[in-house]
Amino acid sequence: MTTAPTSTTQSLYVDRVSRVEVSFSDRGAGRPFMLLHGGAGPQSVSSFADLLAEMQSVRVITPVHPGFGGTRRPEALNSIRGVAALYVALLDQIDLSNVTVIGNSIGGWICAEMTLCRSPRISSIVLVDAVGIEVPGHPVADFFALTMDQVAELSYHDPDSFRIDVSKLPPAQQQAMAGNRAALAVYGGMPSMVDPALRERLKAVSVRALVLWGESDRIVDPDYGRAYARAIPTARFRLLEGTGHVPQLETPQLLLEAIREFADPAR
Repeated sequence: MTTAPTSTTQSLYVDRVSRVEVSFSDRGAGRPFMLLHGGAGPQSVSSFADLLAEMQSVRVITPVHPGFGGTRRPEALNSIRGVAALYVALLDQIDLSNVTVIGNSIGGWICAEMTLCRSPRISSIVLVDAVGIEVPGHPVADFFALTMDQVAELSYHDPDSFRIDVSKLPPAQQQAMAGNRAALAVYGGMPSMVDPALRERLKAVSVRALVLWGESDRIVDPDYGRAYARAIPTARFRLLEGTGHVPQLETPQLLLEAIREFADPAR
């Protein structure tokens, strides 16, 4: 049994002038993991964070990207690199070391950028269906041109189990989803969701890396994932069968096992 997650807010500098409140949940105790959500918002990783924390001697930190989940995004925080620098500062402030950072979708992009900040606190990374690089012939799907039904169709191996009728959601949840979308547009550089220079910059990554990809992902297809892994000198690629863009929701046990094997190579 793990203890119930606690919610905490830290105040950090975005630049020399602006400050931002960073909210995060803290679960478990022991070896630290940081789990970064994608455009689907913080609720898309909360259940998986519980599952991950059930691993023996594991602590899981799950930040909410400012602007998501009803939080405030200061104007000065307007890029993935900025969010990455913010989370590196958060690791410093809460004094964590030997951290494995896991990120899904734009969370994976943030994770990659955190590694490029050269923080000695990060020992390994796991990119789960990440976006951010440019791969000719394999574009990132234009999320902003899609209906929610189309997003489900491209995101899941079994989309019928995950379709959402936004009109039937409570007003507060609809408002949070609109805020998520607006923040995603700013951070990702709507509509591209890529940094043309990132693929080349990934040559500088030196920590252990695992790139996990859902075989049914059509937001960013598996060949895009293979290109991501090839761009990182230390990375290995693993295809996850029977799942799509958000395996933490669709096949959490499969994702957990892949992370567990990576985190403990001696198993």
